[in-house]
Amino acid sequence: MTPPLPLRPGEVRLLRGADEQRALGAALARALPPGAVLFLEGELGAGKTTLTGGLVSALGFADPVTSPTYALMHPYPTPGGRVLHVDAYRVRDPGELYEMDLEDLIAGSVLSVIEWGEGLYADYPDAPVLRLEHVDGDPEVRRAVRVR
Repeated sequence: MTPPLPLRPGEVRLLRGADEQRALGAALARALPPGAVLFLEGELGAGKTTLTGGLVSALGFADPVTSPTYALMHPYPTPGGRVLHVDAYRVRDPGELYEMDLEDLIAGSVLSVIEWGEGLYADYPDAPVLRLEHVDGDPEVRRAVRVR
């Protein structure tokens, strides 16, 4: 049985620095069931890729995790299966991602993390959505909010 997600819908947590962002990602990795989709939203530089790095690292991927902003998708091989990291920031229409076999890529992944995926929410209604925000007055602190 997988543990509950580290944040309940509507819950807010302050993350002090990149280590705490990665730690939340690791906790999510332990709690999300195989095949899950996780949406991350938030402004540029809010820590979405850092959190994803903690998640992927906790699943056994040892190399650095980078933003797939220009490639759109990065697959990360882990001992338990592939983690798919998608950045839909530059995508005008979610159909573009489906034309790149998004559905099959998600189906073949142990976990899929999608940044800027608001246009896909309706297709994955059970997927949790986390928003990361800068905190005014402290450039190292982020606010993590579970939207759903």
